[in-house]
Amino acid sequence: MERPAARASSLALADCTVAVVMGGRSAEREVSLVSGREVARALEASAAAGRGPRRALAVEISACGSWLAGGRELDAPAALAELQEVDVFFLALHGGAGEDGTVQGLLESCGRRYTGSGVRASALCMDKAATRALAGALGIPIAPGVTFGARRWSEERRWVMGAIDSLGGERWIVKPRCGGSSLATCVARSSDELAAGVGEVLASGDDALVETFVGGVEVSCGVLGNRGEALRALPPIEIRPSAGRFFDYQQKYDPQGALELCPPEGIDADALGRVQELAARIHEACGCDGYSRSDFIVGPSGGAVLLEVNTLPGLTPRSLLPQEAARAGIEYPELCAWILEAALRRAAAAP
Repeated sequence: MERPAARASSLALADCTVAVVMGGRSAEREVSLVSGREVARALEASAAAGRGPRRALAVEISACGSWLAGGRELDAPAALAELQEVDVFFLALHGGAGEDGTVQGLLESCGRRYTGSGVRASALCMDKAATRALAGALGIPIAPGVTFGARRWSEERRWVMGAIDSLGGERWIVKPRCGGSSLATCVARSSDELAAGVGEVLASGDDALVETFVGGVEVSCGVLGNRGEALRALPPIEIRPSAGRFFDYQQKYDPQGALELCPPEGIDADALGRVQELAARIHEACGCDGYSRSDFIVGPSGGAVLLEVNTLPGLTPRSLLPQEAARAGIEYPELCAWILEAALRRAAAAP
């Protein structure tokens, strides 16, 4: 596809046509569709009221990777050519090629604006092993863990089990290295459960990350702001899964799932302040733009252990970031508009 002419770097939100991109090929497709529809609905209402973009439209990426634009199913280059009137792409994608920098790279190569973090930060935060390495270098606490692929598991099982034994603890969290929404994630309490969990992760085509289970209160903290701007850490939210459960896919998205408390009830103010400090610090260190959401476990002594960083966190009615923003006085339509304005500021500041 021919590269479009460079667009004006400075653009007001009220003058924008916005495409909300949702769906995609990842295992988090269904969650993305809910996020995207909610964002599109909020932006359409804001546009009608004169408090948002000039126009908002929904664009779905199919499970096969084609783009549904202009009433047709097109490949990505043809879809972007069809969507020439779009000024900003609002990425409501989660996981996989939507969150790992792939779509971001496509849009950048075509000179198109988009919301959220750029290619490098997206790829870094999608890779939990890379995020862990950066956090460790910064002195941000992480759980002891080991990452390995299918070949090592098949050919060097004894080495892997020895590495896991050396982590300590009596329980482990088994998760995909690059997955999200706690899909293919489990708590293993025995070697048999561990092997089963690892097998499920590796069968998905991802590497496995095994971490020592860290007890405590799970909290999540969103951060708003671009690189070079003053960052705003939102009020953290406490997550209380149902008895005997952890914050898995069902607990995240089922109306009968985990209890979410904002402000938290099980953590003191000093610990919450520390969580906000760490969330802003890792957002900045990863080079995130627009918004992010970092997840932690806060132990009995108040120390926080980083679990992961999300560059395109959920925007469904049950999602954590909108709840945190609401506690800070930012209602959902305002949050969506703020994310768009951050994208415009980032584009205007680009060399």
